[in-house]
Amino acid sequence: MRSRDPRALIDAAAAGDRAAVARLLSLVERGGEAARYVGRLAYPLGGRAYSIGITGAPGSGKSTLTNGLVEVVRKSGCEVGVLAIDPSSPFTGGAILGDRVRMQDHALDPGVYIRSMATRGHLGGLALATPQAIRVLDAAGLPLVFVETVGVGQVEVEVAGAADTVVVVVNPGWGDAVQANKAGLLEVADIFVINKADRPGAQQARQDLQQALDYATRDRHRPPIIETVAVSGDGLAEMWQAITDHRGLLESTGELAQRRAQRIDEELRQIVARRLEQRADELCRGDGFAGLRRAVLDREIDPYSAADDILRRSGGIAGAEEEDLADG
Repeated sequence: MRSRDPRALIDAAAAGDRAAVARLLSLVERGGEAARYVGRLAYPLGGRAYSIGITGAPGSGKSTLTNGLVEVVRKSGCEVGVLAIDPSSPFTGGAILGDRVRMQDHALDPGVYIRSMATRGHLGGLALATPQAIRVLDAAGLPLVFVETVGVGQVEVEVAGAADTVVVVVNPGWGDAVQANKAGLLEVADIFVINKADRPGAQQARQDLQQALDYATRDRHRPPIIETVAVSGDGLAEMWQAITDHRGLLESTGELAQRRAQRIDEELRQIVARRLEQRADELCRGDGFAGLRRAVLDREIDPYSAADDILRRSGGIAGAEEEDLADG
């Protein structure tokens, strides 16, 4: 499939062409109008895939766990996609490339699609690129999508939070509950997995998690804590069962639809904010902006009045804050 036309690529991807899927994901990574067009075409074809986010500190064994889970899923005959999200460029190296090597067990399986993905210009970064990538795999007919991140920073937690079920992976000696709370892990986790549970400190890690969950204020179910040894496969069946149980809970209570609606709300806000940010950057250029900047520096006009002038020139509504204050 050598076409670069997004519509032709979407049709080919829906028919099972994996090369077309790869080209569509590349467009999503690059961003711009082509990425937005892909999103418009893919969205009506989706809504069926269930996504599972897997996040945790580098070296916690996420890729080995994901590799094992894919094997469990494939035994049932279900096809699966894997998005390995890397906030850095794939050309700069790093652990992400080594992690992908561990998934090569499935490289020749036509029922598995694996893609390492970074953003190279998508407006809004990975937080907006990831939902688009999931939709591409959804439109391609993959009923399950694993989204694996390389760390637990703000970007990674946001990306994992774009999934229906979020699994947080920790190791023995991972740290205390305060650090978990700071990282936002308690907020996003639906399931905790203590990987490498054959090492000393596994029980302490469980106690730390239980204590953190005791003190955390939650309006949803208490995340189960599963112990695994990914390299040997121990606990993988239990981990997959926990994911399956959580999906059943979300579907039976209607929370799955609520979560997806909330994610759409947040995505819309982010898209609008990023488009406005881009427009603001365009407005703050050129001779007109330079003249206003000089007037501000010379104290001929204040920064707020200058900003109002820029907004008026763009067709935006300036002075709304002053009107609101006057009305109040």
